[in-house]
Amino acid sequence: MVKTYLKIIVCFLICMQISSCQMINEKTPEWHAEMCHPANRYRVQMVKDEIFTLEGIRAGMPYGSSSGKWGDSGGMWTEQHGTPIGADLTYYAGYDNVFYRLKIDFPVERMKDLVRRNYAMREAKNKIIEEYKHDGDRDLLADVNADYNSYHGMSSLIFGFAPKGMVVVWVNYGLTVIEIGRYQAKVITDPKELESAKNKHLATWRFTPEYFDELAKKLYNPDANCDLWDMYRLRYNWKPVFTSENPNFRLFKINTEYYNGEKDQMMRPWLLENKMRDRALPNVFQFFWETGIGEKFEGRIFFNQNEIFRHFKGLSGDNEIQVKIAKDNRSLEVLLNSQKLEVDSIRIYPNSKKDFNDSYK
Repeated sequence: MVKTYLKIIVCFLICMQISSCQMINEKTPEWHAEMCHPANRYRVQMVKDEIFTLEGIRAGMPYGSSSGKWGDSGGMWTEQHGTPIGADLTYYAGYDNVFYRLKIDFPVERMKDLVRRNYAMREAKNKIIEEYKHDGDRDLLADVNADYNSYHGMSSLIFGFAPKGMVVVWVNYGLTVIEIGRYQAKVITDPKELESAKNKHLATWRFTPEYFDELAKKLYNPDANCDLWDMYRLRYNWKPVFTSENPNFRLFKINTEYYNGEKDQMMRPWLLENKMRDRALPNVFQFFWETGIGEKFEGRIFFNQNEIFRHFKGLSGDNEIQVKIAKDNRSLEVLLNSQKLEVDSIRIYPNSKKDFNDSYK
């Protein structure tokens, strides 16, 4: 009889665990946490971490150090679950030789909306695609059963660590990356908290106090500051405007990478509306167009950081970054409000293999 009761209890607990896992997978958002930095010399190490979720499910950061580039760690860790609404992080920045603590709250209503968004990745055959759809949308559910998905949900929450305790957080949807905000970590000065953080850091990396001090001297950079990455966050009202002397010109897609770590893409039909928006400044344009059957092109523009920030400085109101493509598709020029804008590089690739719903047939 006792064995029977034990079996019943064990089966009940197993069922509860399976049910709990199913609830996590089916009813709560799933994503990865990323830690990035502007450059390897600004690498930080996580000491203590907790990401708070609306559902009360504990989430955390990757083990070890930050990596990659600004806005992209280049890797992902174990899946996390829940709607992220804040974080409590302690980390060590060797170039500052400082332990920082970041305790922040995210805007709850905005996060509830962002985790339900699915941003367009590619066109759907014979269907009008929108910039994004929310979970549960009828078209989105149908899209799941297609050969490929046209939309991509939230894949990661990215934390970017810049000098002097500057931390930027983004939500990543693949080809779309949206900044949540810029936050300021505080230097840990309380003796007990500082000792606890340092001891945990030493234990994690198996450093002796002597080696820690030796490494701190090597890594320390007295000139490190966050001015550049704060500058990257400057936003202006502007839109890209693409034109051509060729009367058969059709523009299909613009992918933009911004200096502040954000990304987005514009496709038809909202590309044709091309609304003025509050945006950071672009680092790279990638775009696709056609001028007839067999005349498919891909272009890329790599902006010059000094030039574009200098030209935008002090601008207000609505602005246009204008790309004028030559009639023969062999060249183009870039202008800001009809004034020439110097860029680092322009590339045009003929014979693009991309095919769009409105392609010439």
